[in-house]
Amino acid sequence: MLEIEIDGKKLTVNQGSTVMDAAHAAGTYIPHFCYHKKLSIAANCRMCLVEVEKAPKPLPACATPVTDGMKVHTASPLAKKAQAGVMEFLLINHPLDCPICDQGGECQLQDLAVGYGNSASRYQEEKRVVVGKDMGPLVSAEEMSRCIHCTRCVRFTEEIGGFQEIGMANRSEFSEIMPFLGKTVDSEISGNVIDLCPVGALTSKPFRYSTRAWELSRRKSVSPHDGLGANLIVQVKHNEVMRVLPLENEAINECWLSDRDRFSYEGLNSTERLQKPMIKFDGKWHETDWQTALEYVVKGLNGVSADHGKDAIGFLLSPHSTTEELYLAQKLARAFGVNNVDAALRRSDARVAKQQQGALWLGSSIVELAASKSILVVGSTQRSEQPLLAARLRQAVKKGSQLNVIHVADDELFSSLNAKLIVAPQQLVNGLAQVLKAVVAAKGGETAIDLAAANVSAEAQAIADSLCAAESAAVLLGNVAQNHPAFSELLALAQEIARLTGARFGIAAAAANTVGADVVGANPSRGAFGQSVTAGLTAAEMLAAPRKAYVLLNNEVEADSYNGQQAVAAMKQAATVIALTAYKGAGLLDYADVLLPIAPFSETAGSFINMEGTLQSFNGVVRPLGDTRPAWKVLRVLGNMLNLNGFEQNSCEEVRAELLALGELSAQLDNGQSLLAANVAAGNGELVRVGDVPLYHADPICRRADSLQQTAAAAVPQLQLHPADAERLGLQDGQPVVVAQGAAEVSLTLRADKALAQGAARVAAAHPATLSLGGLFEPIQIKRG
Repeated sequence: MLEIEIDGKKLTVNQGSTVMDAAHAAGTYIPHFCYHKKLSIAANCRMCLVEVEKAPKPLPACATPVTDGMKVHTASPLAKKAQAGVMEFLLINHPLDCPICDQGGECQLQDLAVGYGNSASRYQEEKRVVVGKDMGPLVSAEEMSRCIHCTRCVRFTEEIGGFQEIGMANRSEFSEIMPFLGKTVDSEISGNVIDLCPVGALTSKPFRYSTRAWELSRRKSVSPHDGLGANLIVQVKHNEVMRVLPLENEAINECWLSDRDRFSYEGLNSTERLQKPMIKFDGKWHETDWQTALEYVVKGLNGVSADHGKDAIGFLLSPHSTTEELYLAQKLARAFGVNNVDAALRRSDARVAKQQQGALWLGSSIVELAASKSILVVGSTQRSEQPLLAARLRQAVKKGSQLNVIHVADDELFSSLNAKLIVAPQQLVNGLAQVLKAVVAAKGGETAIDLAAANVSAEAQAIADSLCAAESAAVLLGNVAQNHPAFSELLALAQEIARLTGARFGIAAAAANTVGADVVGANPSRGAFGQSVTAGLTAAEMLAAPRKAYVLLNNEVEADSYNGQQAVAAMKQAATVIALTAYKGAGLLDYADVLLPIAPFSETAGSFINMEGTLQSFNGVVRPLGDTRPAWKVLRVLGNMLNLNGFEQNSCEEVRAELLALGELSAQLDNGQSLLAANVAAGNGELVRVGDVPLYHADPICRRADSLQQTAAAAVPQLQLHPADAERLGLQDGQPVVVAQGAAEVSLTLRADKALAQGAARVAAAHPATLSLGGLFEPIQIKRG
């Protein structure tokens, strides 16, 4: 520890700390532009100059290491003169157009110019003009004359994003910040450069010129998208969400947001929002009132129950729904006598629900995962599934962790890898079994799983060596693994690897409330908090053997199911389909019989349980649109109209209290499964689809965010094949092809991609161009277009 005195305050700091670090610890503010606690030190703005006793000139606080006994003055005449001089230089070329600048009112340069600059500039020369740049549909760089060259954006894209998409060209007064020639900024976390920019050079293109910062009210919320549960500040004007910013939470999202979390608010104001209950009769949709619509629902459920029995009804719930909504939905179903309740629509392996011993979760906190010395990620398109978790793992590797990957494609992670094993979907189980076999040999242990068919490759051996040698290790299963038909085998193998190596193993939750769904009983084999229930059918089983009635909560089954083709067919043959939804999408209008308008996360109170098992509650930030009602209220009223007991709650908080009174949340988190068996033989050589979900098609809100849909990540999918597979089929890169599954055919463009495993045909799911296709990991046929 070193002693330092700042403006007369004495304190001790760790060796290696900078004067800026010490100032923060002392609660002393030093003006700065280029410094940011999460980025490397550039020391190029010089705004943080301070006086250090015995130093011949002012020193930059961000780049000056603390020495024992150092005395610093941040507001002495010398320091003030230096700061005012720097501010004068920064404003030489900066246009003084604050009244029309989109950053006006929340501009760091504006604030510091008033606090630390002079009242007038001595420079009378003409200011330079910098031509605006095109950085894509999310980040506006049209006013680059305002840039002060702090390089925060450059350092962010390289250090946090992992790939330098923005650079600084030229020198001196001719310096310019720009994307690479002919390129746009396509990172999944690119929007953070907007927050980092201390001036009005980089701004939000969707928000640009829509309102002023001081006209917005700020409200806290939680992201409804991936399982990380990023904390949000939602900014509202005239009962409309205008902008979303990060709320710093070091344990979860640090100070960052993914673009999906930041820009998806546009979907909340979509023209497809359902504002009144609607009923279909005579083949046409008619708006109606709530009483009529709910009576129609009750009549439909009672009718199917009387004619076909309770087992003919299925409840398909969305893991993007709140904990309270999922709890009441499963409670309603089971009180009515229906056991077919599931929220895992994209999961094809029905065995998992029957074998799991608790709610599947991350297996550790997010911070603990990132601190692991060896991490194995299985079946995950990391940057699409969990953008901020991928960024955190990238930082972990920089600090010495070893990242290992078993996947169906060698996706660019912008991170150094210790070892990777790229296999076709039908060989994913065999690939993980190879690692287990190597671990068993290294540890001299035993396993109940027959590993005779697994031949250990050099890559698998390297992964096993990494896990065995690390003092702390983790095995993580991603969305591809969770949707895989052999998810049960992958879970069993991961469980054994973790047992033998002492590693944690967990699931990277696909949706905001995937863990919550398991905890509250939105599962065919588990009741709320693990209560014993009569087992029902999984979502995959309900759609493979169609029911006579379906209740959908927040779902669009054509996009949110493992097999969209099968799901739509099941809906169309049903006697009644009841949809509680915020949107009147084309699919729902085609197969549903009644639409009940429910509030999205921004218009209702509730909570999500994120992948690490943390329950985070939030309140609505705007009033419900039109006749929209919170889903928990709709479910409570339906329970009363169906004459069921236990539906007297008057608030969301009462629902949550009832749920949490059932037990301890942490006691429900358990990735173990009762049956340890796995068929580890390598699959055959037929082409199998890899149907991963694109970054901006993960849920109904994202799919309606216009700016996100203009990005490269939301473009029409291509058929990706390994060049050897393309050559074997007589196909060439760039030619049109027809892809077929079941009765559906879609026309796509072929892209030969060496990163893909042989035997894999990558065709994205949940996109309008591919909705009619079948299972996400099923055989697929390809022919010339």
